[in-house]
Amino acid sequence: MIIHNIKVYPSKIYLPKKKQLAWKIAEIATDNAKLNNNAIEMAINRIIDNAAVAVASLNRKSVVTSREMALKHPRKNGATIFGVSSKKLFDSEWSAWTNGTAVRELDFHDTFLAADYSHPGDNIPALLAVAQQKNRSGLDLLKGIITAYEVQVNLVKGICLHKHKVDHIAHLGPSVAAGIGTMLKLNTETVYQSIQQALHTTISTRQSRKGEISSWKAFAPAHAGKLAIEAVDRAMRGEGAPSPIYEGEDSVIARILDGKKAKYKVPLPKKKGA
Repeated sequence: MIIHNIKVYPSKIYLPKKKQLAWKIAEIATDNAKLNNNAIEMAINRIIDNAAVAVASLNRKSVVTSREMALKHPRKNGATIFGVSSKKLFDSEWSAWTNGTAVRELDFHDTFLAADYSHPGDNIPALLAVAQQKNRSGLDLLKGIITAYEVQVNLVKGICLHKHKVDHIAHLGPSVAAGIGTMLKLNTETVYQSIQQALHTTISTRQSRKGEISSWKAFAPAHAGKLAIEAVDRAMRGEGAPSPIYEGEDSVIARILDGKKAKYKVPLPKKKGA
């Protein structure tokens, strides 16, 4: 592992993209590292775990609502939805939306706690939906899931969102984007832009988990997954993102987290998993 020192830079100081956290994450997502057998086995277990908790929640109101929304978006070569015949396919964004809601509704899937909170299993519905729509192999899907877990877990180790009452889905958007990048074998530039767009669009407050808690608590991770898919779609079409999204003068860190004097240490694997 390499510890990356992350801080804010004023606009008058140019920070090359290769020194930006989003680029370093994108490099990890595109380095085609050899998979660890234990990681493969655990990723398969997490897919099964997600499916089980999703099925258990199929009749819950938020899941029914999300499914009704998704059913309005059929697609010939799309993705499946929990609780619907596998012969019917839908846009991957909307499959991710309802399947992600089903997975999170009961909060019975995996949890990782460090500097912040996370449920890394929230990555899987979006990745699975894109894998189905793009006809990727099971191995490609596993690579994407492992990347997403690696990214989210290490962001959670290094950057605390909870301290500033920012919902932890802000780490989920970038990890989903990175995982999709691995799965689709995208280039580093495209994944870099996807990660930045995904982070920029998934910032929200923790009020969804305070006071009068609504069903948005279940919807929130699914929304982040859906936004990450859309971010990757735009980046694949050549669209850019606010940059640098972590280190910029008016970035997420500068204006929402610890401010312009912030210093974070984010661990990431060496290239090729070395």
